[in-house]
Amino acid sequence: MDRYARWNALLELLTDSGRITVEDAADRLEVSQATIRRDFDQLAQQQMITRTRGGAVANGVSYDLPLRYKTAKNSAEKQRIGAAAAALVTPGTVVGLNGGTTTTEVARALAVRPDLNTSADGAQLTVVTNALNIANELLVRSRMKIVVAGGVVRPQSFELVGPLGGALLREVTLDIALLGVDAIDPQLGAAAHHEGEASMNALMVARAKRVVIIADASKLGGHAFARICPIDRVDTLVTDSGADPQTVAAFRELGLTVVTA
Repeated sequence: MDRYARWNALLELLTDSGRITVEDAADRLEVSQATIRRDFDQLAQQQMITRTRGGAVANGVSYDLPLRYKTAKNSAEKQRIGAAAAALVTPGTVVGLNGGTTTTEVARALAVRPDLNTSADGAQLTVVTNALNIANELLVRSRMKIVVAGGVVRPQSFELVGPLGGALLREVTLDIALLGVDAIDPQLGAAAHHEGEASMNALMVARAKRVVIIADASKLGGHAFARICPIDRVDTLVTDSGADPQTVAAFRELGLTVVTA
């Protein structure tokens, strides 16, 4: 296990339990206690955790981990969700994509669809995104037209936020917006932890003919700081088969099409 994989695992353990000892972490990850102490010290320097005597505790910001630490969590589910969401896209349309681990899987699934890269009538898929990593995924793997919204980069998610990107988004029309979220609830709607990301996502919603929310089961019924849109603005929810049936039923009762992957 390399350093970043260990850090990811440690942060997930702290997110679940709130605190952990050096000895327990070393046993769970099957590495030496000296290695865990170094990992804890380095994570504390980045203000990701707080060191304690003999261990560490989670910081209050641990819910908003940098993207590179999130990639391993629920990865199989996110790949299935990504493929299911990509299947909703038709050739020649304009697609909005925000940042996140699940939407990265959507981008990868879009990039390998031959019908979206070559079509009989020459129609080209256009992807509008505010995420640098997603633009890169599509740029190196496909022949799609990529439009990147401007703004200030958030290192945690590689997303561009702020008024510069908002100016571009207000001038485009999206056939479909595929949006990853930090939480979606039948009453509270879709939300993100960071207000800048929520604002950019809300603009995509406003400019889209169809809104698809992409969220694994852990995001359903949750809440986050900044609202993206009310639930009546969402047309489709794509989630995984581990979603609670009652929660899924609640979304369907509100008129959403729910796709489980």
